[in-house]
Amino acid sequence: MAEARPLRLLALHGYRQSARRLRQRTGALRKALRGRAELVAIDAPHPLPAGAEDDPDGDDPPRGWWFSGPGTFEAGEAAAAPAGLEESLSAVAAALAEHGPFDGLLGFSQGAALAAMVCALRARGDPRFPVAFAVLVAGFASRAPAHGHFYREPIALPTLHIVGDTDAVIAAPLSRELARCFVEPVVLTHPGGHFIPAAAAQKKAYLEFLERFCPGQGQ
Repeated sequence: MAEARPLRLLALHGYRQSARRLRQRTGALRKALRGRAELVAIDAPHPLPAGAEDDPDGDDPPRGWWFSGPGTFEAGEAAAAPAGLEESLSAVAAALAEHGPFDGLLGFSQGAALAAMVCALRARGDPRFPVAFAVLVAGFASRAPAHGHFYREPIALPTLHIVGDTDAVIAAPLSRELARCFVEPVVLTHPGGHFIPAAAAQKKAYLEFLERFCPGQGQ
């Protein structure tokens, strides 16, 4: 049996975040997964205008994966002309090719929505996305009619969906709706809001899900 190595997950941040900010906000999760899985975060290709709530760091602008309007994004909006998704799919494909191999994806918020689209393409045999599973935190299905093709058939890729019961940004029903787009999704709810939880109950769920993909590791 080959020596076990930690799983590698390509991590996709939320809207108005960046790779650095995602790393800052996943310290507890990375500690919980130590030895089992490592997260490698990448930046979305589209920088956004800095807002009052953003860090004054000029070298780390907030970013997004696609837009529902000119320079804006609302998860619940059925955007008539969404922009920027193809560049983001290309960025994910490039990261998988250049920094791989990767075993799976971890996405948060808009990054989880993008990861779900990647899963759909992977399930259809798209060779650009060689991943085996995804962990989707506070995910949602895009309302844009142009993106409807991603959800037309059940997505046959293993997924763990993390749903915050009090999430005021991506309401829990939106995340559950995304889970129903998959074949046999694993759904974990937590009492918190819009963040990536890593308390004992969630740690157990992450490890049990990831255990399915690392058969060389002992308990």
